[in-house]
Amino acid sequence: MGTQYKELKDKDKLFIAKQKLFYIASSSGQEVNLSPKGYDSIRVLDSKTILYLDFPGSGNRTGRDIENGGEITLVFNSFEESEANILRIFAKGEIIDLENSRFSGFVEKFEMDSKYIRQFMLFNIYAVETSCGESVPIMKFERTRTELFDWIKKMESKDKLAEYIENHKTPPIL
Repeated sequence: MGTQYKELKDKDKLFIAKQKLFYIASSSGQEVNLSPKGYDSIRVLDSKTILYLDFPGSGNRTGRDIENGGEITLVFNSFEESEANILRIFAKGEIIDLENSRFSGFVEKFEMDSKYIRQFMLFNIYAVETSCGESVPIMKFERTRTELFDWIKKMESKDKLAEYIENHKTPPIL
């Protein structure tokens, strides 16, 4: 039922673009971190590269794991009745922060003010795997949550967002 190959196919790129929810798992030798992600925060740059727009939030374990040479897995799965599918992407990551010369070019790929972005994560794919997804429940998308954006804008209005981002770049390995 499942197959593994070296790079994204066109059908994988289309599948990724349709998903409202995906997961990023990472590890750098300690606990495995798994984070659900949403918003319009991901772009497929080519068949071997994915760009993720990372917003400020409560932690940055994925960033920590990338900085420590850890492994990354992205998981996309369909909750729609018409298309049972799970897509896993195995990658190594790279942090692109505000000081990186590529940062502004990546901002242009999203409709987002750069002051609201903590960093970008560039995922260099080394394997792609599909499986059936037939055990995943069928669910309907209702809406995107606004709470994170509300918090980001509130922090910015108090001139505290840049400081928060700076202080929450990479948590230590415990």
